[in-house]
Amino acid sequence: MGKEWSYLIEKMSNLLAPSMAKDHPNLPVIKEEGCYYYGMDGKKYLDFTSGIATTNVGHRHPKVVQAIKDGADQLAHGPSGVIIYESILTLADRLAKILPGNLDCFFFGNSGTEAIEGAIKLAKHVTQRPFIVSFIGCFHGRSMGALSVTTSKSKYRKFLQPTGSYQIPYADTRECPEGVDPETYVVEKLEKDFQRLFDHQVTPEEVAAVIVEPVLGEGGYIVPPKAWLKKLREICDRHNILLIFDEVQTGFGRTGEWFAAQTFDVVPDIMAIAKGIANGLPLSATVASKELMKQWPLGSHATTFGGNPIACSAALAVLDVIEQENLLENTKKMGAYAVEKLKELKEKHPVIGDIRAIGLMIGIEIIDPKTKKPNSDGLFRILDLALEKGVLFYFCGNKTEVIRMIPPLTVTKEQIDVGLKMLDDALTIYEEEIGICV
Repeated sequence: MGKEWSYLIEKMSNLLAPSMAKDHPNLPVIKEEGCYYYGMDGKKYLDFTSGIATTNVGHRHPKVVQAIKDGADQLAHGPSGVIIYESILTLADRLAKILPGNLDCFFFGNSGTEAIEGAIKLAKHVTQRPFIVSFIGCFHGRSMGALSVTTSKSKYRKFLQPTGSYQIPYADTRECPEGVDPETYVVEKLEKDFQRLFDHQVTPEEVAAVIVEPVLGEGGYIVPPKAWLKKLREICDRHNILLIFDEVQTGFGRTGEWFAAQTFDVVPDIMAIAKGIANGLPLSATVASKELMKQWPLGSHATTFGGNPIACSAALAVLDVIEQENLLENTKKMGAYAVEKLKELKEKHPVIGDIRAIGLMIGIEIIDPKTKKPNSDGLFRILDLALEKGVLFYFCGNKTEVIRMIPPLTVTKEQIDVGLKMLDDALTIYEEEIGICV
């Protein structure tokens, strides 16, 4: 198997589309378990990516694996509507109990992008309004509907020219003038940005929904003040505009509560959930109240593979594990501990800029220590050096300047210590390479 595997790795650029094969770092692995990947090179790698915030209860958690096996013994495929099965109904019933407010009715799909597509279609159908407002820097997916509201990087929209949306700035307290309260600044700016939009580009009566990541994800792990999201809710209510939360990355415990909506105490009208829902199996949901969903009639949206019975069984096991292993509490504790250790690294390493975090959703900004500007080249060199040491991180940021630290919610202090020691070593080597003595 090893020889054949090596041969295929060499052929990867011919076998896979560049948009799939050219991500970073393309680490060849043969197994995953808990907080670790096992490489083809025989090394064990600490995984601080969770499959990009997906395997929230750790890779191949025994209870999830058993649920998959048990599910496969019953049903492999279930086109919901043609047949109906227990796992999808039980999952909907249990999700309704942990979601905020009156979000209790579900359209199940396969991916985060599908959940966003459903949310946009639902909002437009119910309101009979044509436009969506999103925020600059947010990422919502790459299919055409989702792409129309995605602005984390311009390359995602190049040549595709999506239409039907308007964008305004996301909350960023770093832009606040000196001497001004940052929370007050971003809240007042949000009101002004909407007023400018409504005065000059689109009337509020034409806007079906505002879509937002409650924590900026791929755009750089920006955490807005709670008051900013509350003001957003207020503006939407004022104009009878639906509020959509994209909780694809923030959901299922990542921020320390089941969903970021609960962390920020703001209930949206529609929510898109995916990623951590089934710990790596394809599953997502567009969620709204029964009152909203019943206005979306038969045939206006459909799916063949959405709500796969095995994926639903896995999702039920995920809910069990999060509850039984107290992972929401562990997320809060380990997130705070990791931030404390990262602040110590920031004091030691001038290439670290900002540390941004909520729960176990942590961003480490990499800068040029002389200019203080974002340093994408340095980031990738640091990621490579960290991987050589034995820890896998991922990247984000509008300028690809932020290291994403998103370990499984099962992560321990010992694993954080080991991983950050590897990052410390990588940072030291990089700073020596560029002539900085620490």
